[in-house]
Amino acid sequence: MQQRANQTQSLVFMECMFIGFNRSHLTLAMIPSSFQASVAVFAQIILHVSALDTFRAAVYEHAVILPNNTETPVSQDDALLLMNKNMDILEKAIKQAAEQGAQIIVTPEDAIYGWKFTRETIFPYLEYIPDPQVNWIPCQQPHRFGHTPVQVRLSCLAKNNSIYVLANIGDKKPCNSRGSTCPPSGYYQYNTNVVYDTQGKLVARYHKYHLYSEPQFDVPEKPEVVTFNTTFGRFGIFTCFDILFHDPAVTLVKDFQVDTVLFPTAWMNVLPLLTAIEFHSAWAMGMGVNLLVANTHHVSLRMTGSGIYAPHSPKVYYYDKETELGKLLLAEVDSHPRISPTYPTAVNWSAYATTIKPFPVQKHTFGGFISRDEFNFTELFENAGNLTVCQKELCCHLSYRMLGKEENEVYVLGAFTGLHGRRRSEYWQVCTLVKCKSTNLTTCGQPVETALTRFEMFSLSGTFGTEYVFPEVLLTNIHLAPGKFEVLNDGRLVNKNGLSEPILTVSLFGRWYTKDALSISGGTSNAATTYLLIFTSLMIIALQNTVMV
Repeated sequence: MQQRANQTQSLVFMECMFIGFNRSHLTLAMIPSSFQASVAVFAQIILHVSALDTFRAAVYEHAVILPNNTETPVSQDDALLLMNKNMDILEKAIKQAAEQGAQIIVTPEDAIYGWKFTRETIFPYLEYIPDPQVNWIPCQQPHRFGHTPVQVRLSCLAKNNSIYVLANIGDKKPCNSRGSTCPPSGYYQYNTNVVYDTQGKLVARYHKYHLYSEPQFDVPEKPEVVTFNTTFGRFGIFTCFDILFHDPAVTLVKDFQVDTVLFPTAWMNVLPLLTAIEFHSAWAMGMGVNLLVANTHHVSLRMTGSGIYAPHSPKVYYYDKETELGKLLLAEVDSHPRISPTYPTAVNWSAYATTIKPFPVQKHTFGGFISRDEFNFTELFENAGNLTVCQKELCCHLSYRMLGKEENEVYVLGAFTGLHGRRRSEYWQVCTLVKCKSTNLTTCGQPVETALTRFEMFSLSGTFGTEYVFPEVLLTNIHLAPGKFEVLNDGRLVNKNGLSEPILTVSLFGRWYTKDALSISGGTSNAATTYLLIFTSLMIIALQNTVMV
């Protein structure tokens, strides 16, 4: 009995230290890379002791009630009236999730007040959101940080339903308007995620770093690394466009060893490569992490597609462009996927493609566009074959066999390497088998949603220069293919279990972050270094005490 008590005291001591550390608002520049891995290792040791093996997750795709278009700000009362209408809907979803055993729920980006604001018109919707280190339960202390009715209601929803709740709201931070970076209004304004635990306590706050057409918000000085710990795993947070960049998305997984990422988004689907369910499921597989995605639902803006994705396969997903209804999704998820028997093995994405002799490069290679990116394409003329298409240093190899080639359907193999889109900031490497919109080759790469052609076999690989590659398979009528394909250790994306459903695209989507046009850099704070040194030492001592007893 005394031994168990001593172990419990040591674990509580370590976990309190660790949770306190992770509730601080760190930026990547503050944290020495040499200590990131050490901290993550100790975190895993702590959390794997007396932890739950699985948990029940929920995400809610919300059809947002939008404000009226106006060029002048509404009153704070009118802003709260709209937000309460959205939170009435979210409350029903949260209660339903809790009644079905969910321990955590993610709601979408912009779910409480919508979008299309200016800096002035968004202001009545904003609240001051403190650092989680203040140890605040808004439901019990509603006036501690001024006028915070949205945070109070979210906190009470989490507390009253004994469930972790992630919501996306707006944060306002006062600053000196005479400062060089402070806006004229005297406030910074941030697109912000908040998380409340089962007691209603604020345990995480994240300011979105990579904004996408959001003039109402400011970009934080540095990308933040925000994590929090539970008895059912270690969680990280980022928002929407953040997922396409290294920081903070990759850093959370690689350096901070989170088990699960919470991902609110307002994602506009872009075929053939960036449909929400397609890319998000691929990212979870490529990064080897659980990804809980809650998308807003707005059909006319092509916003739909939520899911709960595990490293090996989607658990559950939703894509609906026919109705205006929201949707609650629930699934049982491994708390620590890295130690799960189904966890994928490490992949060398270029191993196969760089060691084989390239298939004959077709003379009829032609150029075409996917979005604004110019691909090199070659057509799949026969029912079966081996093809290679190259662009600069990237060569894509495809072996395939169709059940029967439909006369009115054309497929091409495409390769692209370079800076993407009109922004020309993100460096992509993509190998894709894609259905053309028509038999006219100039339509190859344009969005298409239906197909008839089934493949008995396909094997796609590429000479990627990056280790970050995300495997995508999208079927007719915008469906995924759980359990119907796999990635081999040598980097080949292949089908399994026989004949496929009709295919829209099979892709290997690579991100070469170090070649991005805009890179993030920053020095390391001496204070942060000292803090982490002390923290790591204390962790070792506490761990030794636990082992000794």
